[in-house]
Amino acid sequence: MDAFYASVELLRYPQLKGLPVVIGGGRRKVDDLLLQNPDGSGPREPCFIPVEDFPLLKDYVGRGVITTATYAARQFGVGSAMGMMKAAKLCPQAIVLPVDFEEVRKYSRTFKNAITEIAPVMQDRGVDEVYIDFTPVPGGQREGGRVLARLIQKSIFDKTGLTCSIGVAPNRLLAKMASEFNKPNGISIVYEEDLQSMIWPLHVRKINGIGPKAGEKLARLGIETIGQLAAQDEQWLMGHFGKSTGAWMHRVAWGRDDSPVVTESEPVSMSRETTFDRDLHAVRDKAELGQIFTDLCQRVAQDLQRKGYVGKTIGIKLRYEDFKTATRDHTLSAATSDAALIRRIAGQCLKRVPLDKRLRLLGVRVGTLQPAGTQGQVEPADAGQAAPVRKPRQRDPHTAPLF
Repeated sequence: MDAFYASVELLRYPQLKGLPVVIGGGRRKVDDLLLQNPDGSGPREPCFIPVEDFPLLKDYVGRGVITTATYAARQFGVGSAMGMMKAAKLCPQAIVLPVDFEEVRKYSRTFKNAITEIAPVMQDRGVDEVYIDFTPVPGGQREGGRVLARLIQKSIFDKTGLTCSIGVAPNRLLAKMASEFNKPNGISIVYEEDLQSMIWPLHVRKINGIGPKAGEKLARLGIETIGQLAAQDEQWLMGHFGKSTGAWMHRVAWGRDDSPVVTESEPVSMSRETTFDRDLHAVRDKAELGQIFTDLCQRVAQDLQRKGYVGKTIGIKLRYEDFKTATRDHTLSAATSDAALIRRIAGQCLKRVPLDKRLRLLGVRVGTLQPAGTQGQVEPADAGQAAPVRKPRQRDPHTAPLF
């Protein structure tokens, strides 16, 4: 989907179309005030709010990150995962809005239903991305798949008012890259013979699976483009990146990907985390931290219950003011989705990490998932009988007041 989170907000605020808008950060008081009439007479219709009343990025203070940005904002160099304070220097005039997760989930379900009504073999890849197998669809190969792609775009727009960009290719690897060629609302078709002309000039980071660290290492080795990666000997790549990764790099640089479109898959874990607007201290900010921590546990539990899963491994993630990260986890004897038990076990995990430095991020994770209702599940009433967590050898003085 095209700038999905931002596009969902533009349905609510059509007066912002064509303007630089960023979505991100937590909900602020200014966001609630925006929906109220200045004279105190009550709420006002979102579509009639004057543009000049919207909060601007230049006035944002905090450490939130951008979830997405409209294409008008991207022209200034603003992009996803960028710190909002940094983005404010690039595009101070951008309007900033929080994420409305309920609306996003609603439109995510709607556009995916629109797709499966036409092409039922679809792999869900997150809230705004899917893989679709055109092969079994009658007429799916007409004009190289362009006819079916247009039909899917039209169906999604008719049901949501949102646009999407589609890449059609022989495999998932190339289709993913092709989907970025002609945004927004575009269709790009890549054939096997287009590899050298359309794929090889791209930066290696365009390959799904090559992250920042691998990209930096490749750059140090003088490899910037996919074509340069394809030119390397497979054994040479294996020598630098290991047998498995090196062989994979050589394979994908040549456009080879045999992975199927998987219509059903089991999640490995579910997690929630938040980055604070300011660094928080375990003692001085114990009330605020405790509330945030409880909320994260409740949201993870709700995610599990909504999707029909329970988990045995409960863990926490901390990022300190110096950007160092600490994680701890504990595996229960039986799985659970109970918020109170998740909160208690996660709290005990926190007692196993130092809390003498300020915190910038806190997260809660539940792993080792299994479908709810299977054998060995801990019910809320059994929460007190969960396996005890081994106490730390030395009690952290900063932990007790908070947990």
